[in-house]
Parts: sequence; structure tokens; C-alpha cells
Amino acid sequence: MKIFAAGLFTETNTFSPIPTGIDDFEILHGDEMGLKRLCNIAPFGAWQKKARARKDKLHVGIFAWAYSAGFTATAAYEALRDELLKSLVVEGPVDIILLNLHGAMATPDYDDCEGDLLAHIRQQVSPETIIAAELDLHCHLSAKMLKYADILITYKENPHTDIASRGDELFDLALRAKQGECTPTMAMFDCKMVGAYPTTTSVMRDFIATMMAEERRSDVLSVSFVHGFAYGDVSDAGGKLLVVTDNNLTLAAKCAEDLGRKIFALRHQLNFDSMPMDEALSKALSLHDDRADDQSKPIVVADQSDNAGSGGPSDSTYALSWLLSHEVKNAAIAIFYDPQVVKLAIAAGVGERLLMRLGGKMGVTSGDPLDISVTVNAIKKNYWHQFPQEEGEAVSIHIGDVVAVNCAGIDIVVSSKRCQCYSPCIFEDLSINVSDKRLLVIKSKQHFYRAFITVAAKILYMAAPGAVPPIVKQIDYRQMPTGDKYPWIDNPFIKKEDGLLIEEKHG
Repeated sequence: MKIFAAGLFTETNTFSPIPTGIDDFEILHGDEMGLKRLCNIAPFGAWQKKARARKDKLHVGIFAWAYSAGFTATAAYEALRDELLKSLVVEGPVDIILLNLHGAMATPDYDDCEGDLLAHIRQQVSPETIIAAELDLHCHLSAKMLKYADILITYKENPHTDIASRGDELFDLALRAKQGECTPTMAMFDCKMVGAYPTTTSVMRDFIATMMAEERRSDVLSVSFVHGFAYGDVSDAGGKLLVVTDNNLTLAAKCAEDLGRKIFALRHQLNFDSMPMDEALSKALSLHDDRADDQSKPIVVADQSDNAGSGGPSDSTYALSWLLSHEVKNAAIAIFYDPQVVKLAIAAGVGERLLMRLGGKMGVTSGDPLDISVTVNAIKKNYWHQFPQEEGEAVSIHIGDVVAVNCAGIDIVVSSKRCQCYSPCIFEDLSINVSDKRLLVIKSKQHFYRAFITVAAKILYMAAPGAVPPIVKQIDYRQMPTGDKYPWIDNPFIKKEDGLLIEEKHG
């Protein structure tokens, strides 16, 4: 079997002031050096292992990814798209195309980059070629994507710990389809809801179990709940339910609607319980200090409003300013994005004291810069941050140089490249003992959870001021229609006709 693998991957926050240019992408090619790195990137490592085990010929074109930020430059997207297509032409006819895409990539001229890419790929290959793509569950699933792909699946987990296993699933389905063992047929249902849903809650665990039970039916090949990306102001934004069946469109549509209505019925129980900043930080301190048991574990507070993984600048000063003004000691915060501060700390050296202006640089939502006196406690150059996955695996993300500075009893981790905080290793590698802390403030929305749950006495979610508010009704949408979606309308499936309330049906 001849298999082509490639991908373009970034998540576009259309409200972000940080543009995504060609230089923001890490671009890997299927040469010796590129393959070595790609083996450590899910799902490419999984695909390569499976292809080798079967003695299939796997060719990797390009994989280009950039951290979540604002619009990708149109010229950058078109150049990467065309390079991917060119590498496909060079490879010649292939049996299967496996794609690693985000699904929420946008430029000022393309609301649906993935739909456009799939359309170009389909035009370039034979109708018999199976096109299969793995998407982030925070994608904007579109009719165009379904039209030009044979198989689409998304992660099931948030935090995204199942990237490799979903890659395995995609490979197996594409292979079965090419061998004539099944005919993938897709249908989606618009759940008419916008939000952010952690899958660590009992409600979501039960729903994932329900999806997996459906997949055990003989004609159902895959089920995905598309959470959607709340910070992408595009017409296709919002939650969707996607079902892939074996040549049974009626079953796919019915299953998608049944499951879509089930998740919609749970809408009031799904979102994060995000507290205002003063409430969250005050509660965190009281929870730690009032505990009668062992206090060797800190309280972890997620600063969701400054999450780089959602396109936030990661340099907001609100939480740190609160800690300093309340004279909080023995706390730590990570990861600030401030390359100038990193440069100054490296120049000063470990053990030196200096005055620095930290944060508040990227925009009005970042707050005021803080002029503080700090001691440089640790420096790590060329640092790779670890995002834990299933079965002990981890995704490695390069975040440049990192430093740890201390100001008035607060340890502050600062990086030269923007990245959310995924793991306590960022503290430990800079000689900060998390078990000694009263409080850890994590600039992340949910991806920190898997690694921090074992070191935290309690996790709280915080809706501080910032660029990426976790409460979606605070987002100023201009393009995405909100008049037919929850939470703006409690039940958009109910319409008023002739004085009667009628439930809309989609069957």
C-alpha cells in the first residue's frame, strides 16, 4: 500500500492581535531529519509504526505547525498549501492520504483553510484515493470538509491526550476503506451551542462512553463530538456531532442527531466553572491555609483568560499584580511570554538582582507592565516543554530560552517563545519545588490538567481579565450568528409558530 502523510496545523483566534506569518511555522519535511522529529509528533509516529509493521510505503510530504495566534497570513497559507500539493505530485499516485489538520485555521481571505486544502487535494488525486484527516476537537467542522474527505475524526479528549490513538483509528479506517472492507459515509449534526468543555468531568466521561458504545455497533465506524473553537469568529463555528458509518447515510444522520441532542440536553453541565480573579485567588489561598491535612500539595489556579493555546498573548499581569498587592508568599506562576525579560535575565546571570519591566506588552488585554525587582534563580536555553499524552508519551514543544526569577517570594517562569503551561516539569527543571508552594498560577485552559492533577491539592479555574475569556458571552462576535445558538438562546431548537412552541426536527 502506498500512503502519503502530511499536515498544516494551527488554530486561529480571529480576535488576537498576534499575526501568524510564515516564520511562525515549524516546517518539517519527509527527509531524514524531518522524519526523526516527526516520529515524536502524534499522529505521525503512530502512522509510521503501523506502516512499517505492514511493510507499506509511507511518504511524508510536509508538516507545518504554528502555535495558536491571530489570522494566518494568506500568502503564508497558500505557500504551505502549494508546497504540500507539490510534494504529493512528486510522490505520484497514492492509495491513501493521511492528514494531520487542526480544523480552525483561517486567513483574512479563507475562513475554512482545511476545507480549501481538502478540495485542492481531491482535485489532484484519483477518486479511488482515500483521503482521511485527523482534526482537533476544537475545529470548525464544515460541509466543505465532509464533501472532499472520505474520513474525518476528531480527538475525544480535552485535554488532548488521545492524539496518537485517534491517529491509529484513522489509519485503520483508511486501510479498511481502501481494501474494500467498508465504505465510510459521514453525516454531521449542528448542536447549536458554543462553549468549552473539559472531558475530565463525570458528565463528559459518561458521554464519551456513550460515543464509544455507539462505535461498537456493526455499521458505525467512528463518532466524534466537535467542541468547536470559541475564539474563531467564522460562520461554521460551534459544536457539531460527526458520525462515520459503513455506507449508511440514514444511520449516520440519525446517530449524529440522536447524540447531538443528548449532548445539547447536557449543555448547562458542560462548561468550566470559571471564577472571577479575586474570588479564585482568595479561595485558593484559604483552601490551602485552612486544610487540616498535609499541606505539601499546592492549590493550582488556571488563568484561562491568558492561555497561549487559545491565542492569548500569555503576558497578562493581572494575576501576578494581585499576588504582589496582597503580599502573597511562596507562590509560583508560569509561563509568562516576554523575550526581552528572558534576554535581560540571561545577560545578568543566575544569582544576580535586576530591575525589569515584565509583561503587559502585547495589547490592552495584557494589563499594565510591572516594574519589579527580581533575582535570577535559573536559566535553561533551548528548552522543550512536555505535553503528556496517553501511556506515558509526551508531545515536545520548543519554547526557546526560559528563566526563573523571584520577586517578593513569588517564582515567575518566563519564556522567549509563547506557550501555555502543560506540565509541572517547567517548574522542576528550573529548580522550583512545586510541593513547597501554597499556590501555582498556570497560564492554561485545560491542557495542564493531566500532569498537574497528581501534584495539586485542588484545581480552580479562573476567569481573570484577559484576551481569551472563558465565558463565551463576553466574546464580541461579528460574523458567527449567535441568535440561534446556546448560550445566547437557551433552546434554539424551539421555535414559536402561531403562538405555539414547536421543537425543530432534523431527521
